[in-house]
Amino acid sequence: MNADADIYANKDLFAPVVFRSDFNRFQAISANQAWSLFFTAGQEDKQLGANPELGRFFTNILLAVSVSGALWAFCFSHPQFFGFSHTPFVG
Repeated sequence: MNADADIYANKDLFAPVVFRSDFNRFQAISANQAWSLFFTAGQEDKQLGANPELGRFFTNILLAVSVSGALWAFCFSHPQFFGFSHTPFVG
């Protein structure tokens, strides 16, 4: 075993990906890289692999949850549009 190499001299070795010099050049990143950075708290950008379908899946899930939440809020804040005279559980 050769212990001559000083691994602590490389500042990019233990730094999060977003602070590495080769990553932070204001380049466009893919949906996979964005979700990987989100799930790993900025530690790794290739954790989800190179398949673009996984990034699209998480993006579509986020969009579906947002739209269904907005529709739910609209339906329960406007019950008169759906034939209810008052909302349940409200006096």
